Amino acid sequence: MIGQVFTVFFGAVLVHNFVLARFLGVCPYVGVSRQIKPALGMGAAVVFVMTIASSVTWLVYYHLLAPGQGNVWFRIAGRGFPSPDAYDLTFLTTIAFILVIASLVQFVEMVIQKVSPALHGALGIYLPLITTNCAVLGVAVLNINTFFGKSGPVPGSFWKSLVQGVGAGVGFTLALVLMAGIRERLDEADLPPSLSGAPIAFVTAALMSLAFMGFTGFA
Repeated sequence: MIGQVFTVFFGAVLVHNFVLARFLGVCPYVGVSRQIKPALGMGAAVVFVMTIASSVTWLVYYHLLAPGQGNVWFRIAGRGFPSPDAYDLTFLTTIAFILVIASLVQFVEMVIQKVSPALHGALGIYLPLITTNCAVLGVAVLNINTFFGKSGPVPGSFWKSLVQGVGAGVGFTLALVLMAGIRERLDEADLPPSLSGAPIAFVTAALMSLAFMGFTGFA
């Protein structure tokens, strides 16, 4: 079990990095990677949201949406009446997950605004945009697709989903901080006018993605 958990974490951070391998969450990755401090703040917020969202969405999916013995509607109705298959609400998965993520992001935004107004101002519009960050929704959906079978969740699926959420957030933060460090150095470099700004940022992101391909096959 420990080996499987390590494999899931290592794979989410390096092998299947959500930004550089799955190309999810590219907007905040490019927008907030100008300086290391805002990048660390955004990364910490994303790690928190992904971790909590992975656990909450697992509970919502298995106990509210998916048919079977774990469905709370089946337990309320009573054992054997009606069939647990009658409560298949998985078509609401995307809406339910977005509501969970939006609530978490609102909570994180209020905390950051209270604790560090300067960081809140530095993150700007990208902090509330975590709600629509496809990387956060992507890890929640991927947990369901990876750790759920036709007969229900695979053994240890809750902890694997939680670890994958943490790993995805750490991988996002790693990519964001590395990009910020490179861009801070590029701001002091003598670049051709045609490459200044967004062009060199996208070239750098492409080279980083190629570098992370070296981890392919490890997990």
